[in-house]
Amino acid sequence: MTHDPILDALRRSATASKSVSGSVAEQLLKLLLGDSMEAGDRLPSERKLTEALGVGRSAVREALAALEVLGVVETRAGSGTYLRSSTSELLPQTLSWSMLVGQEQTEHVAFVRGALERAAAERAAEVVTPDDAATLRGFVRAQREAAGTGDYVEHDIAFHQHLAAMAGNPILSDLLSTSRALLRIWFEHAVDAPDDIETAVAEHDAIAEAIAAGDSAGAQEAMARHMVTATARILRAASQR
Repeated sequence: MTHDPILDALRRSATASKSVSGSVAEQLLKLLLGDSMEAGDRLPSERKLTEALGVGRSAVREALAALEVLGVVETRAGSGTYLRSSTSELLPQTLSWSMLVGQEQTEHVAFVRGALERAAAERAAEVVTPDDAATLRGFVRAQREAAGTGDYVEHDIAFHQHLAAMAGNPILSDLLSTSRALLRIWFEHAVDAPDDIETAVAEHDAIAEAIAAGDSAGAQEAMARHMVTATARILRAASQR
């Protein structure tokens, strides 16, 4: 067996319970926050990480994708995955990253996200412009057209990002961005069934129309309904990994 200090550290910390991508992310974060890596160092390959952690390759791939969304690592085409920041820069963010681990934390993050999304929808309806309404409707059309393709999730996220920006509160936007980043690891799995996609698009359409009409109470109610089904899909996806 190859004796690489990085892989050896992962083997020592891995257990049978570390079989989902969130738990893999936890193990990788412990490594990244230790003394064995510096900013710019390349992580071992997916194959070597899979062997060291004793998990499926898809779990490693999803964990790395989540860490990339959070800005911890970056993937360079044809080269590998690299640590982006030094340990001192990573430490202040470890509390947020810890929420990647486990279904219970995922449920808590989804609850917080739902409250923030409702507040954003209510405020967006109060300040909506014709251009904003057209943009939201455009994202809904793009989602419908992209159903069943890899672009669907990007249009879904863009819809929520624009809605948050409409609210005009940078702190609200930042908190929503963080919560979505922490949940994104499950997004691709949460809306891959045709019925789920159809439901999500219809819910977004209802939100967009309420906002376009300047109906703040209706927008909040439509978003609340969407968050109930969206959270259920995310938790279902998390429980199946």
